[in-house]
Amino acid sequence: MQIRVGYELIYDCPQPTPMLLMLHVHPSRVIDLVQPDRMMTEPAVPLSGYQDAFGNWCTRLVAPMGRLRVYGHGVVRDSGLPEPACPDANEHRVADLPDEALMYLLGSRYCETDLMSDLAWRLFGDLPPGWMRVQRICDFVNAHIRFDYTEARSTRTAAETYAERVGVCRDFAHLAVTFCRCLNIPARYCTGYLGDIGVPPGGPMDFAAFFEVYLGGAWHVFDPRNNARRIGRVLMARGRDAVDVALSNTFGPNLLSGFTVWTIPL
Repeated sequence: MQIRVGYELIYDCPQPTPMLLMLHVHPSRVIDLVQPDRMMTEPAVPLSGYQDAFGNWCTRLVAPMGRLRVYGHGVVRDSGLPEPACPDANEHRVADLPDEALMYLLGSRYCETDLMSDLAWRLFGDLPPGWMRVQRICDFVNAHIRFDYTEARSTRTAAETYAERVGVCRDFAHLAVTFCRCLNIPARYCTGYLGDIGVPPGGPMDFAAFFEVYLGGAWHVFDPRNNARRIGRVLMARGRDAVDVALSNTFGPNLLSGFTVWTIPL
């Protein structure tokens, strides 16, 4: 199947404002782009791009004083099948992990492994290691947190999410990532497109947060917010937590006055 993906962000800036945007489909999915997801602005401003330390594609620009519209769309080829499950995927001893996976065992801005380690081992330490232990973590997080857009807070950490029992998809992902890292399972935070393909229509479309774990010699997707193998997920960026994959970093005063995301099966 093919999926049209896209976005429109509208900023109001009282002065010229440098911006760093992470809105492209991840380089690992470029081979699936039937139509490139080219970024455009109105008014037109110079754009420059680079790949960051995690392999994400980033765009730099300077927004002029006034209103700036940033938009883009592309068409992605997808299997049309639910994400595969690998129940036999095993955990690795830390000594056997590849070098590039080790950073995803460490604490980070939103994932306080030092605060959550004892709890993680009490909740999940006696479970058989491997795929099913990660799934049980997702089951717990999905049941423990109440999803509520009105309770979103950009500074909420995994420990605060556990205590407050409310959040949005990034909070679900941060808590599950933290539990996995505490159990010595490499876990990395991801963002991307996830439309209502194969499921009942939900509310207004947004970018989705989920995570990947290293099991059985490969990285696998898990989604504690939806807690299901989904169709048509399109990765945009991955990193240690939301700090590394922010959709936009703005270096000056601004107001995000418009925000629209879409995924449309063709």
